[in-house]
Amino acid sequence: MSTFILAFVFFLAMVLAMAVGFLVQRKSISGSCGGLGALGIEKACDCPEPCDRKIARMEKEQARQKKLDEWKQNQIL
Repeated sequence: MSTFILAFVFFLAMVLAMAVGFLVQRKSISGSCGGLGALGIEKACDCPEPCDRKIARMEKEQARQKKLDEWKQNQIL
């Protein structure tokens, strides 16, 4: 049982050390090969037209951005 506890504490310490290292470096996590960006692929699905869910999400984001821009114009400083 003591071996299990010792191994658990060791792995917990390693995870904690990696988390602290990530916070200190402030770098984004990337794979060893650089991910899809290294291959010249902009998105995970390389289809010519976005799907309906993505179109709806883009429209929602545009409406949100429009409201935000309008709010900034009317903002009193």
